[in-house]
Amino acid sequence: MRDGYLETTMSGIARAAGVAVQTLYLSFGSKVAVLEAALGTGSDDHPAGYTDQLTAEPDGVLALGRYVAVTVQAIERNHPLDVVLRAAAADPEPAELLERTRRAVLARHAKAVDELAEKPRFTDQISLQRATDIVAAMLSHETYGLLVVGQGWTPPDWAEWAGRHLAIDLFPGNRP
Repeated sequence: MRDGYLETTMSGIARAAGVAVQTLYLSFGSKVAVLEAALGTGSDDHPAGYTDQLTAEPDGVLALGRYVAVTVQAIERNHPLDVVLRAAAADPEPAELLERTRRAVLARHAKAVDELAEKPRFTDQISLQRATDIVAAMLSHETYGLLVVGQGWTPPDWAEWAGRHLAIDLFPGNRP
């Protein structure tokens, strides 16, 4: 994160980790694989059982609030690495990793929207795809970067704002 993807070398990573560079190559194979492991791509960066909590919560707005909370925590953890990845995306390997990461995040949001759509008063005014797109935009690293990093919002302020606006779009019958 300090030097960026392009300036970081495998020997520098090995030195910082206190391992031989050969160990790093044997364990990961490439610099992009190290970044992928750090990002947790391919594994769910949300806590175990969060989808069960969405399913079990009968109130759609409360279920949405839980999803927003766990997603905000994941974004807080991964945002610095996401910035590194986006900056490196001119290189083909990081660009492919960025695309895989975006697809995985979108799939996670789609799964959450599918669960939320089963709740009473879920909107019938927009498609599930549009609802997923809205969730993806509101709960994105880019929106986090603009508001939390760029404008100085606190993560709880951003989470409250995003949750409130998502509730208005997804559960319009629950407007305050």
